[in-house]
Amino acid sequence: MSSFSFWLTVGFVGQGFFTARFLVQWLASEKERAVVVPSAFWWLSIVGGAALLSYAVHRRDPVIIVGQSMGLFVYARNLMLEEKRRKRAQAPIGPPVPHFHAADRGEHEVSLATRGPRDDRADGSARM
Repeated sequence: MSSFSFWLTVGFVGQGFFTARFLVQWLASEKERAVVVPSAFWWLSIVGGAALLSYAVHRRDPVIIVGQSMGLFVYARNLMLEEKRRKRAQAPIGPPVPHFHAADRGEHEVSLATRGPRDDRADGSARM
C-alpha cells in the first residue's frame, strides 16, 4: 500500500467513526424517546477525531489540526464528567430512610418517606 493510499484510508476510516457517532446518538435518542448522548458517542468522537487529526497533521492542514485537537479535549472531558456522574449515581445519597413496620402488628405500614408534613404543635392544630 502506498503512503498516499494509507493516509487516505486513515482519513476515511476516521471520518467513518466520526460520522457513526451521529447514528449512535440518533438511535439512542429514538430508543429513549428523548435526546440523549451515550458514552459511545464520545468514544467514537475520540477515535474518529484522533484519526482525522493524524490525517490532518500528515496533510499539514492547520484548520483541521486546530479543529480536531480542540474537539479531542472536549470529548475526553465529557467522558470524565459522565464517569463522575455514574459514580455519584451509584453512591448512596444519605442515610437510609427508616420504615416502621407496624404491619407486623396487624396495623398499616407507616413510612417517614411517604407521610405528610409533620405537625409539632402541642394542640394538634394544623399549620397555615
